[in-house]
Amino acid sequence: MTEQQEASEDAVMTRIGQAVILLHAGDREEARNRLGDIWQEIGEEGDSLHRCTLAHYMADAQDDPADELAWDLRALTAADALGDGPGGGRGNGRRAQREPLPAMRVFYPSLHLSLAADYLKLQRPEAARVHLARARAAAGALSDDGYGNGVRAAIARLERRLAAEPGAGRPRPFPEQS
Repeated sequence: MTEQQEASEDAVMTRIGQAVILLHAGDREEARNRLGDIWQEIGEEGDSLHRCTLAHYMADAQDDPADELAWDLRALTAADALGDGPGGGRGNGRRAQREPLPAMRVFYPSLHLSLAADYLKLQRPEAARVHLARARAAAGALSDDGYGNGVRAAIARLERRLAAEPGAGRPRPFPEQS
């Protein structure tokens, strides 16, 4: 990769980070607009890490839970593409099931946690259970640090919330625990 390409890719992540700062400061609309502009530039075929990062945060900038789900699904698709090596899975169009790259494993607990929360907002508790179980199963890749502990705590909170949902009856095991 040339120095110019590396600087360009760093600039994309910097711009995503600037939009995320706006999002965390409460300016959801401006964050959404900036992330949307970047998405238009990088597109569906852009760098998988950029797409994953941008889509994950774009989901948080949405007002409609269905839109949030759509962006979180894009983030997961981009993360899965990162496991396909250079080019982000643009080979023959068929993806073999494979393990994610070690550096990507830390993204999956948060990605699946977000999807579980989305499905719960959309009153689809079974789909929420599936992704929450996947988040829990992937949590072993997290470090024992602030980020890892925060994601694990969020998984536990969502598990309790899902178990307390009306109509949940007695606590049922999550799909991967049966």
